[in-house]
Amino acid sequence: QLPTGLYKKVLVILHDSVLPYMNEPTLMMDFLTVAYGIGGAISLLALNGLFILIHQHNLEYPDFYKKLYSLLDPSIYHVKYRARFFHLTDLFLSSSHLPAYLVAAFIKRLSRLALTAPPEALLMIIPFICNLFRRHPACRVLVHRPGGPGDMSEDPYIMEEEQPSESRALESSLWEIQSLQNHYHPDVAKAAAVLNQSLSEMEDDISGLLELSASELFDKEVKKKAVDVPLEFEPVRGLFGKKNDIFAEHFSLD
Repeated sequence: QLPTGLYKKVLVILHDSVLPYMNEPTLMMDFLTVAYGIGGAISLLALNGLFILIHQHNLEYPDFYKKLYSLLDPSIYHVKYRARFFHLTDLFLSSSHLPAYLVAAFIKRLSRLALTAPPEALLMIIPFICNLFRRHPACRVLVHRPGGPGDMSEDPYIMEEEQPSESRALESSLWEIQSLQNHYHPDVAKAAAVLNQSLSEMEDDISGLLELSASELFDKEVKKKAVDVPLEFEPVRGLFGKKNDIFAEHFSLD
């Protein structure tokens, strides 16, 4: 049992300062799988080392994607290690051999959590979701479902389900991204509107968006050149500003 602070310090450097110099990196399998099961930031940091063991040393982890799916909670868009987590998640979901139900479950969970995410995270996650659609065309039914979300009395997706295969994500519709098209931040609304069009085959490069911060977003908005907007003024008529208003017969605005 290690203190939480020490766990984090070890896991941050393990993948590039320890594993490459070990004669048998597979000796770290138990340590990393236990760390991955702890949850929270420790699980996020254990992903780097696990990726190396899975990718280079044939580690088999049957419940890997189930655990990765369970790590998606509202805090994922706010944590310090967000960039590292989404970089690795992008790699884990890049294989074309993944079943459609699994990718659809990730898309739905990320979209549902995006409803409460800050703008800087949304500008990263929307292109991330678009890339998943490009890699896995079978999931596009979430966007192009006949009739759209208007024909669904309720969303069949089960957010609380821990098993991606039982979440019924493929039966759902991506109404969350549609709602983000009315987001207060114009860049987010513009990014979400991309799903209304046919996606290009070329994937979006999200590497520059992974570490986008709120201060950078604010500075970008402040530095924008002001555009002169023509205004039209119409004098108020009546109490509520409507023409032929019955109140105008009894009240006047001086």
